[in-house]
Amino acid sequence: MTQLDLAGDAIEQSPKLGRKRDHTRDPEILDAALDVLAETGYEGMTIDMVAARAKAGKATLYRRWSSKAELVIDAVACMKKSDLDHSELPDTGTLRGDLVAMIKPHSIEDGEKKLQIMAGLMSMLSREPELAEAANAAIVEPRAAVNRVLMNRAVDRGEISADCDIDALAHISPSMAAYRVLILRKPVDRAFLISLIDGVVLPAVGLGNHGQATR
Repeated sequence: MTQLDLAGDAIEQSPKLGRKRDHTRDPEILDAALDVLAETGYEGMTIDMVAARAKAGKATLYRRWSSKAELVIDAVACMKKSDLDHSELPDTGTLRGDLVAMIKPHSIEDGEKKLQIMAGLMSMLSREPELAEAANAAIVEPRAAVNRVLMNRAVDRGEISADCDIDALAHISPSMAAYRVLILRKPVDRAFLISLIDGVVLPAVGLGNHGQATR
């Protein structure tokens, strides 16, 4: 074989490089997926609807995600990336003060949207273990993690007992908020959150309505 023939064979056998995928629009697409999921639920959601909301070509989404489940898992997992840095948490000197300081209009809206997204996922959580894990990590665990930090601070300053089951207590407010939205179909507003802090969380850690130790 001539050198020209060998060169030709090498070209034919070498893998062809495809065009590099552009992931710059992924955040917009994932946000659009969350919006559609919150509005329609998983069963009613389609990739075409997400493409229309994101103003992206359907082919772009199908190249990036081969199924609706993959798209939703990625979208829910990305919610966790925007969680509040624990170094930015309020430190008022009391557990009640810290918990109340966490109640802000933006945090209430964000929390309610997350619960609406979880409502949209309910039909799939039992059938898609990865989706259940992603939903817990993005929707329930971030708020519980914040509560753990605030409660551990209260233990460190001697405000509440070190014998408290911090992990269980940290899940009280996210669990009751989820029940209110998913089952009772009622909004989670400031009044509800204050009543939850004063009537449930503080008594559970051994404090009264206004953060006073009970005996």
